[in-house]
Order: sequence, then structure tokens, then C-alpha cells
Amino acid sequence: MDLEEIQGGITTEWVAKEVEYYPVIDSTNNVAKAAGLNGRVSGFLAVADRQDAGRGSRGRSWSSPAGHNIFMSLMVRPQIPMDKVSGLTLVMALAISQAVDEVVSAYDDRIKGTGIKWPNDIVLNKRKICGILTELHQMPDQDDYFVVIGVGINVNQPLELFPEEIRETAGSIFSETGRETDRSKLIANCMKHFESNYEKYAEVCDLRQLREDYESRLINIGKEVRILDPKGEYEAIAEGITDEGALIITCKDGRREEINAGEVSVRGLYGYV
Repeated sequence: MDLEEIQGGITTEWVAKEVEYYPVIDSTNNVAKAAGLNGRVSGFLAVADRQDAGRGSRGRSWSSPAGHNIFMSLMVRPQIPMDKVSGLTLVMALAISQAVDEVVSAYDDRIKGTGIKWPNDIVLNKRKICGILTELHQMPDQDDYFVVIGVGINVNQPLELFPEEIRETAGSIFSETGRETDRSKLIANCMKHFESNYEKYAEVCDLRQLREDYESRLINIGKEVRILDPKGEYEAIAEGITDEGALIITCKDGRREEINAGEVSVRGLYGYV
């Protein structure tokens, strides 16, 4: 994978028309943030073969050996209200799921495609293969803002190269299909789907045009989930999402609630039994 290969596959109108590639970087999110602060065009994409200071949600580190995976961060200047930015995480999650499914189905149509664990974990055969971290940044001394969407996809990494503590829950496209994937082509496919999904989201400033497709992939739906609330854990049944991207749940006493943030564990996944 190199810059020429990545750029050669891009077919979008504005997303990832400007790309920077690094063999090694601390974090692609840092590069994309700097690009936003320096006035670079919306749709700027930073890609790395390996990153040394990658981070996931809630400050977790993200394992990143060289030569196997995709580490990328997209900088977008959304023309939408700032309170609608959180939906872009789900927009990207859907794009990654769509792109990976095209790869997997081409390998073997008997392989079941990816699912999404709300809001943004991509799961293949009950193993997490992708995480997404979205960060909003205000321009200094301006009302404008930009968003950095960081994506880490486990593509060709064998299971034995995962840290032992996550080997039972993490996986890659290779570990679940036995086939190696062209990372540059997968990046281009992710960007193609993101651009299409983003245009639908920005048109109405919510997920109504994407909700059916997202929910069709939602592994939480109809399942018992554990809500890890700061006030205390409790269990409920997940029913779907709202147009704003909140998780709809039915509590054991029959109350319906909407979860906007926080940890949600799905029974039978990631050790929750």
C-alpha cells in the first residue's frame, strides 16, 4: 500500500481527493486535526500503515502492527448544525460495513457479512474488526468547526498477532475469511460509501434515509443488551435506532428509553453471557 495506489482507486467527488500517506505516524487523527486547523479542504484523508499512538473510544489504545491493517482519519467541514455531528459516526460505521461486505461477498457468498454493534463497532463472525473515533474541533476565534473521523480496520492481520488479552474478541477480514484484501481498494470503497451516505445525511440532517440499512446490520436489535450507565448497570431489549442515532431500548418494566451515549454490551458478544 502506498500513496499512488490509494489515490489511484479514489472515485469520489470530494471525499479523499486530497490524501497524505505515512508508513509510520503517531496518530492519523492528529494529522487530520492539523489539516483542519491549517485550512485544508473538506474531505482531506490521512492514511498510515502503522501508528504508534492510535486511540480508540474512552482513551483505549488501538493495536497497530505494520503491513496488515488500515489506519485512516477523514477531516470534514460539515454544513450541518453542530448538534448533528454525532450522527456522522453512524454514517461512517455504515460505510465501513457496506465496503467490507462487498469484499467478503466477493470471496465467498456463503460468508455472512458484517454487523454493527451500536453505535460504531464493526463485527464479523462475532469478532470486532473495526473501531471508529469521531472528534469535533472548533476553529480558533471562529464560529466554524470541523470533524475528524478516525477509522481502524483490521484487514490482513493473523489472529496470532493480536495481543493475547483481546484475541478472543478481536479479528480481521483475513482471520474470518482466510483471504487477503487489497487495502488501497478497500479504502477507496469506504470513501465511496461514506460520500454517498454523508450526502443523504446532510440533506435532512438525520439518519432517516440511512436508518433502514443501518438497522438491517445492527446486531443489537431484538437482543438483550447490558447498559453500562454511570448510575448503574441494567439490562434491556434493543429495538433499533432513532433518526438521530440514539439506541431505542425497552426496559424490563416496559419503559422505552433512548440511549444517546455510553457502553452497551450485547448478550453473547465480547464475553457477555
